[in-house]
Amino acid sequence: MPTKGFKLHRAWLIAGVTFLTLIAAAAFRSTTSALFMPLEMHFGWTRTDTSLAVTVNLIFYGLTAPFAAVFMERFTIRRTVMIALTLIGLGTGLTLFMTEVWQLVLYWGVFVGLGTGALALVFASVVANRWFETRRGLITGIFSAAYATGQLLFLPLITNLVMQSGWQIGSLVVTVFVFAIMPIFFFVFKEKPADVGLLPFGATEPRVEEQAPRTVRATLSTLRDAFKVKAFWVLAGTFFVCGWTTNGLIGAHFIPAAHDHGMPATTAASLLAVVGIFDFVGTIASGWLTDKVDPKLLLVFYYGLRGLALFTVPFVLGPTAELPLWFFIVFYGLDWIATVPPTIALTRKYFGLAKSGVVYGWVFASHMIGAAVAAAYAGMIRDTLGDYFIAWITAAFLCLFAASSMFLIRDKSRGKSIQ
Repeated sequence: MPTKGFKLHRAWLIAGVTFLTLIAAAAFRSTTSALFMPLEMHFGWTRTDTSLAVTVNLIFYGLTAPFAAVFMERFTIRRTVMIALTLIGLGTGLTLFMTEVWQLVLYWGVFVGLGTGALALVFASVVANRWFETRRGLITGIFSAAYATGQLLFLPLITNLVMQSGWQIGSLVVTVFVFAIMPIFFFVFKEKPADVGLLPFGATEPRVEEQAPRTVRATLSTLRDAFKVKAFWVLAGTFFVCGWTTNGLIGAHFIPAAHDHGMPATTAASLLAVVGIFDFVGTIASGWLTDKVDPKLLLVFYYGLRGLALFTVPFVLGPTAELPLWFFIVFYGLDWIATVPPTIALTRKYFGLAKSGVVYGWVFASHMIGAAVAAAYAGMIRDTLGDYFIAWITAAFLCLFAASSMFLIRDKSRGKSIQ
């Protein structure tokens, strides 16, 4: 008995395997921009062609998320995640045999989009809700940092492999990693603390749980109810901007934009990987702060800082601009995904624990729709005007708008809730 307090709670092992699984999705998400130019050169495709595949991917990614929460409640998390990993592995691996643009759209867009959508941060939110009573902000920050970790690990590796051996080897590395994760997840992951005779981390008594939505109809009904709450529109709108300025613009177009200014692809990839280092630190710190500071104020600061950083990009991007570009690398990196923990916290606050997974799924869908629009928009701007200047400035203004919109949310006690 005296050593019981020093025993590591199984929740942390579940968190570890969840983090590892999220990296598998990040392995694909963080490397698409490194494959743009090699694919275009190999097949003779345009930036609009490759951007279309990413746009379709982001749409499926976003729209799968709210329904993934339902699938996890109804068919178990384990089954849902195993199917998702299979889709990512197949969608990435089959690109080795493609010859037409429509195949890239199918494999990257549909297969990988569905798989990564099921492994989006909705998955992380459900795990955090089930296994943690306290430290939810911190654990959400750690899960959010999985994208940064995947970016840090895979982006420089795959960029160098692509430059030396061709784009096919980059796709192969991601495929092998994803399939290697599957048996680890299958044997380690458990659905709920009660399955192994435990309480959630930090809980002192069994939790009285509300029934989470378990059908498509219930999911759509939850969305309809959420429409009546102003907080939903603010969170969905700001997350639309978050997706626009991260996955859609920087994630998809930073490397080709830097290349347009004469920066070698390997240098641009290395800088983007460094963003991942600061992202890792900033996101975990954001999770810790979310447990202590008003999440609305955090989001005002994050979006405002991101907007200022984006304004600098077209003026510092270039072959010899590594030093001035560090302003962007540091400050943008610190709040790349720092918006996630406070957004999830506000979703729990306004919509209750049971429905927060599904509601956040719809908020996250808005994030990925914003990313999809941005990926297509930036690609068309580049093909039409010859550079990305308008794309950078548009994103910067959107961030400042998102920061100011947080003041529209009233305290829950004075507003509506669908709990």
